[in-house]
Amino acid sequence: MERPVLVALSRPVARLPRGPGWWYEPKFDGHRVVMFRDEEAVRLQSRSGRDVTATWHDLAEAGRRLPPGTVLDGEAVIWVDGRCDFHAVQSRAASSPARARRLAAALPAAYPAWDILQHPTAGDVRPRPYLDRRRLLLDLLAGVPPPIQAVPATDDIDVATTWYETLQAQGIEGVVAKPARSPYRGASRSWQKIRHAETVDVPVVGHTGAAARPRHLAVRLPDGRIALTQRLTGALAAAAAEHLTAAAPGPRARTTAGEPYTATTAETVVEVLSGTTRHAVVSATRIR
Repeated sequence: MERPVLVALSRPVARLPRGPGWWYEPKFDGHRVVMFRDEEAVRLQSRSGRDVTATWHDLAEAGRRLPPGTVLDGEAVIWVDGRCDFHAVQSRAASSPARARRLAAALPAAYPAWDILQHPTAGDVRPRPYLDRRRLLLDLLAGVPPPIQAVPATDDIDVATTWYETLQAQGIEGVVAKPARSPYRGASRSWQKIRHAETVDVPVVGHTGAAARPRHLAVRLPDGRIALTQRLTGALAAAAAEHLTAAAPGPRARTTAGEPYTATTAETVVEVLSGTTRHAVVSATRIR
């Protein structure tokens, strides 16, 4: 399978879908990573398509236990005191390879895998239904030790609701719902997700500063206004730059309040604190 691959996406919804044919998985709080195991090595890809093998070298090493010809989709997470710590993930992602190795020695990463794109004997399985891919994933990982493990899944809406209501303290940020018969389609949003209400996802329409070092993001809020986020932290700026530099720069534009920014063609989503979306400046918490 050629790298990079387009990853399947989910769209936010107000409540989980119900009825036969829906499966549910807990949504871990980390960075999306596709894992490629070939004959010689393991390579890791971010959601945007960038090679992040050096950042997550401990996961790449763990991936050598997989049979060649395997491609998995999952999340790089870091557990701290029994909780998924997104700040630790962001810190690792923004680090140099040398610093990433030091951080990994202190706080190794885990890899909850939720999908298989290529199977060592069945080949490219993306056209197959979710349930077929799920069975292949479980069979493949049955003998593989942590930190690579299959995420839990259920077709019981009551179990999924319990996950959503009780696991936030462990850093589980929500639940993803997937149709049992759905294939894996890159860039599609056939999956649905519900997350805890403290944040909301909004599209990025531009930035201030250079694309490689953005200072603020211009975002379109749910009410249609364009506003600037507060100044980005180093980790957020690095995560945003990955998307902004891969897209063609757009023209100069202005927010609803008249502040200038550079428009972007990047199809990027940022998570902001929902309580700040009425304000002139909103608080960004992560790049999606």
